[in-house]
Amino acid sequence: MYARDNVADASELQQRLPGGQQVHAATEMLRMLADPTRLRLMALLSEGEHDVTALVAAVGMARPAVSQHLGKLRLAGLVSMRRDGRRALYRARGGHARRLVAEVLHAASHRVTGAPEHD
Repeated sequence: MYARDNVADASELQQRLPGGQQVHAATEMLRMLADPTRLRLMALLSEGEHDVTALVAAVGMARPAVSQHLGKLRLAGLVSMRRDGRRALYRARGGHARRLVAEVLHAASHRVTGAPEHD
């Protein structure tokens, strides 16, 4: 078998590419997760609902900074919020967001520890 036997033409490859809107949304989500504080918040919110007070204590940042990060995560569609009286409760929005965070943290763990990658 030759390398050229496994080569697709350019138009076939272009048809397999994700659309522009999908790529834009995905890069926005990944950009939001590229911040260490937001990734830590997402790890906590993937486990369940938390209010801002608990998140502030967990990440050790000022309340306005945590609120700003949560706002960005909400705009990116990664976090949802619901009211419980006067409290705002946040959580990771949907299984895709939770799995994305879990996978990136598992991959990082493999890289840091030197554990073999999974196929």
